[in-house]
Amino acid sequence: MSDVPEVRQSVVTPVRVVIAVCLVAPFVAMLWVGSYARTDPTFIGIPFFYWYQMLWVLISTALTMTAYQLWQRDQRARKADHMSGGAQR
Repeated sequence: MSDVPEVRQSVVTPVRVVIAVCLVAPFVAMLWVGSYARTDPTFIGIPFFYWYQMLWVLISTALTMTAYQLWQRDQRARKADHMSGGAQR
């Protein structure tokens, strides 16, 4: 049985949950139309509907960058753990 390759199972960690929340939040915000389907309050003459969506473009960029950086850190940590032998088996 030692010829069988080791199967690596996915692990749900707090970091991966934060990554998922960062990636899902913009979708939830844009799909929840009732939260922004209005014109007031206006911002420098721009109705709420428009500036809210443009704000989410910036927020989505920041959340995606955060998720990417967290993912890179998680992968480096997993690789380092794997190279050092991981948990004592």
